[in-house]
Amino acid sequence: MPNINAYVELSPEEKEAKKDYIDRHSPFITVAPNAKVGEKLAVNVRLGKNYTHPDDTDHYINEIKLFDRETLLATATLLSGINGGHGNKGQAEVTFFIVPQKNLKLVALSYCTKHGLWQSDPAEVAVS
Repeated sequence: MPNINAYVELSPEEKEAKKDYIDRHSPFITVAPNAKVGEKLAVNVRLGKNYTHPDDTDHYINEIKLFDRETLLATATLLSGINGGHGNKGQAEVTFFIVPQKNLKLVALSYCTKHGLWQSDPAEVAVS
């Protein structure tokens, strides 16, 4: 079982000292704060806000998952080379389209082949 990493488990000092390492591995969710029942909603998940992640054959972002609380909504499997490969760096990114039926509390997980699972901060969507 891989280690699950999350921002909340680090002190402010640790976050500052490791900000590039944390940022490049962490998924960040971008979604509208409000949605309508039965209407398609775009949920963007991007790895890293300010820093890029390596894209090597043995070190890359392999998977991004989107959850609503404990329910898995979507999975994207990525292969090495998606950001150019051969030592290139980039931000793995995927947009999921979901049709909500109730309020959402979204969390994304990403899997780095070298540094394990990383968890996003939750993003809440009010659905009416």
